[in-house]
Amino acid sequence: MVSLRRGESTTSNPDGQMTLVEHLAELRMRIIRAGLAVLIGVVIVVLAWEWVFDILTGPYADLCARRGADYCGDAYDPATGSVKLNILDPVEGLATRLRVGFYGGIVLAAPVLLWQLWKFIVPALHKNEKKYALGFVLSSCALFLLGGFIAFTTLERALEFLIDWAGEDVDQVFQVQAYIRLVTLMVVAFGVGFTVPVLLVFLQLLNVLSWRTLLKAWRYAIVGTFVLAAAITPSGDPISLLALSVPMVVLYLLAVLIGRIVQGKHPED
Repeated sequence: MVSLRRGESTTSNPDGQMTLVEHLAELRMRIIRAGLAVLIGVVIVVLAWEWVFDILTGPYADLCARRGADYCGDAYDPATGSVKLNILDPVEGLATRLRVGFYGGIVLAAPVLLWQLWKFIVPALHKNEKKYALGFVLSSCALFLLGGFIAFTTLERALEFLIDWAGEDVDQVFQVQAYIRLVTLMVVAFGVGFTVPVLLVFLQLLNVLSWRTLLKAWRYAIVGTFVLAAAITPSGDPISLLALSVPMVVLYLLAVLIGRIVQGKHPED
């Protein structure tokens, strides 16, 4: 966060810098704008619920269409190509819609949130720090979206694996809340996993880690990556595990390469 520089007054502004009160006022304004952006995003997602629901259930519907109507039982409607999920509580439908609306609102408002965050911290950064901070934010967002996309495309195969291993004598009745939670956790897990290498690059820029240290530890890094992927993947199936861990290993090696380039230009004393 933005902090006062040494010797700065909390009530006066002799050097043209923001006082503590002005910082708090600036923070309040940024939070209000970010909150309004999220609220607008929530309203949009809630109003477009049918379309959003079709997107979220798309992997399940594609699986049912590929394996045949009997594979999913009464949950799949061949005429419309859609699936139906069950609710066990009168409040569950509304609660799920609001929960998805909140998550979707954050996603839609992400550009505004990042812009407000950037406008708040940029006055306290030096020129080179601005360059690194902007690159850190943009690359993190891009990799998070890439991870979420891969998670979504992997979900169909993951569901197929889980359904097949449940056995033919088990009726597949998916609860809407459980299904939405699985999709959400998958997207978040993949997104977070894909951003870990960005943290490694950032630590190398600060000379907290060196690329040589990371390169020497590549065997431990691979094992740790698979362990981390197994821990954060909610479905627990091997398909999702490989879909997350293999790109993370590639990104780890890419982070080492970037660190080699950066630290080669600015070697440690």
